[in-house]
Amino acid sequence: LILTNLVMTCTATGETFDGQPLSRSTAREAAKQVREGDKLYDQGGIKKIEAIAYYKKALTVYPGDPLLHFRIGEAYLEAILPDSAIFHLSKVIESNTPPAKAYFLLAEARAINHEFDKAIEMYRIFRQSLTPQELSEWRDMIEKKLLECQNGKTIIKQPARAFVDLLDNQINSSYDDYNPLISPHDGLIYFTSRRPTGTRDRVDSRDHKYTEKIFIAKHSEGQLIQEAEVAQQFNTRSHSATAGISHDGNTLVIYRGDTGGNLLFSQCKKGKWTKPREIRRINSRHHETSATFSSDGNTMYFISERPGGYGGKDIWVTTMGNRGRWTEPVNLGPVVNTEYDEEGLYLAPDDKTLYFSSKGHNSMGGYDIFSTTFDNGRWSNPVNLGYPVNTSSDDVFFKMTKDGKHAYLSSNRPDGSGSFNLYHITFPGPEKPVLSQPDGNLIADYVRPLFKELLDTEKTPIAHMTLLYGTITDEETGDPLDATITLYDNEEDLILAEFINNPETGEYFISLPGGKNYGMAVQSDDYLFYSVNMDISQTDVYRELINNIKLKKIDIGKAIVLNNIFFDFDRATLRPESYAELGILYKLLEDNPRLKVEVSGHTDDSGTASYNERLSEGRARAVVTFLIERGIDANRLTYKGYGSSRPVASNDTEEGRQLNRRTEFEIVDY
Repeated sequence: LILTNLVMTCTATGETFDGQPLSRSTAREAAKQVREGDKLYDQGGIKKIEAIAYYKKALTVYPGDPLLHFRIGEAYLEAILPDSAIFHLSKVIESNTPPAKAYFLLAEARAINHEFDKAIEMYRIFRQSLTPQELSEWRDMIEKKLLECQNGKTIIKQPARAFVDLLDNQINSSYDDYNPLISPHDGLIYFTSRRPTGTRDRVDSRDHKYTEKIFIAKHSEGQLIQEAEVAQQFNTRSHSATAGISHDGNTLVIYRGDTGGNLLFSQCKKGKWTKPREIRRINSRHHETSATFSSDGNTMYFISERPGGYGGKDIWVTTMGNRGRWTEPVNLGPVVNTEYDEEGLYLAPDDKTLYFSSKGHNSMGGYDIFSTTFDNGRWSNPVNLGYPVNTSSDDVFFKMTKDGKHAYLSSNRPDGSGSFNLYHITFPGPEKPVLSQPDGNLIADYVRPLFKELLDTEKTPIAHMTLLYGTITDEETGDPLDATITLYDNEEDLILAEFINNPETGEYFISLPGGKNYGMAVQSDDYLFYSVNMDISQTDVYRELINNIKLKKIDIGKAIVLNNIFFDFDRATLRPESYAELGILYKLLEDNPRLKVEVSGHTDDSGTASYNERLSEGRARAVVTFLIERGIDANRLTYKGYGSSRPVASNDTEEGRQLNRRTEFEIVDY
């Protein structure tokens, strides 16, 4: 694969390369770029990635050279850029005599992209190209890769109900960021990063990356509150990494490279962390890397490479004895541990459900996250958490919030920075009809314009995603409110997720994948309900939407816009997308039997006055009919069509006309 001799030969003889005549100076410069690239490439690690720039300069002189394409493709694969790797490795495959490994690397890139059938084809071609001796060395790996592709095809067909979002670049960096630990008291996240700190930075000679350091940031449900900073009290000049935290937040476990790769413990006493100390019975001469505790702190599960396991890194368990000492560790056994590596533990507060990552079981590639439950004295067969929590990349260090609605993980999937990044997961929970909304609140006014600020950007790596955030406050006092935010799918009439905002600041943060017509409802005790429609079913760009919501106290006479009521064009026929919000209205009237309302229809000034009045009245009547058919007393409901006589905005613009085309819900008695 060394190209220098080839280039120098062409220079000396004046020959052409790929049909193009070369000048001596051009060939000499290309040879120089190849030599510089080779120096970096041969060092491996991130140095291999740095070689890309040099090889690509040489590629401008020799655009068809398969050896250059091979090295560039392999380096792009190292950088977790599968599309670029596929482009260059495909060039190698198209050449006359492609090396066998090119098929393997192309299969790897296809698998990362979840192109499983194409990956399987490349793995099989690679297997067929091996000699008998080579096949004996590669057989087990190839069979595992093929199995992972089959697992991936099965798992992706039935995706899990989860939203996985890359955390913002104020906590993530272009370097490895991983193993988030959630402090239960103050919303702090401790995590490991291999970014430079600016002071006494050291580089590991094995992979040419900066040594691990512990950082800290303030976060709430995926939203950054405080920019990440170095946790100086835990770091040394060698590797220092997050390994685990107790459920009460008072014990932090740290991995230290300067102790041979062992676990150290720091206690929080009177608001300050003690100097980390080693516990010898837990540590061995081999690596121990991560840990998790039971809710009472008396049982600890941890990862160790010590002898007596089933291969690689295994999960071990120890308990606190009567004298305050940890007992001799016991391997968790072959149901959970495999011949491959396990890593990244988290024991749920129920003390029965253990989450961990493994390269074994039915992984779809690299590490996948699994759960196992302890019942009747044994651990259940591990269950893959599914896509999109898991991918064909390494998905590891899963940590769930106590309410089970959110989690954090680390992954080197392609939508990140080419290294490990931190991700936030939202679990919408089980599907349920909208009619089971929380009790006791009315629907609040919908104030336009909805978004005070709209930011479109091409800089973010998140595609097809809308981020919605802002504050929820009292309209009169401006005080922050404790609210529940319900997100539902209008088309499917299903609740997708429920969120709790930060009651101290009123702030909320929601990520919305494109491709759906969303309804959102905000509820706080003693305040009117607020609803909004967000149809991003056709959105294919990243957007940030800021909506500061001001809730109003419940009072008679409030006129409320029903923002998730939809009709067929130019008709009074309710569309199915309306059923979710109609369910909220039904629940409201059912739970408040004294409530009497008027439903009114409104139009813009297009068309004649008589036509607009008939259309608006028909639409208001359709809403009332829906409610009566489901058991609401007709004496509590009236309807009226006002046509274009009550505009709320100018009809001179499309935005204004859209605001005027509305259905309202006015409380006339309570």
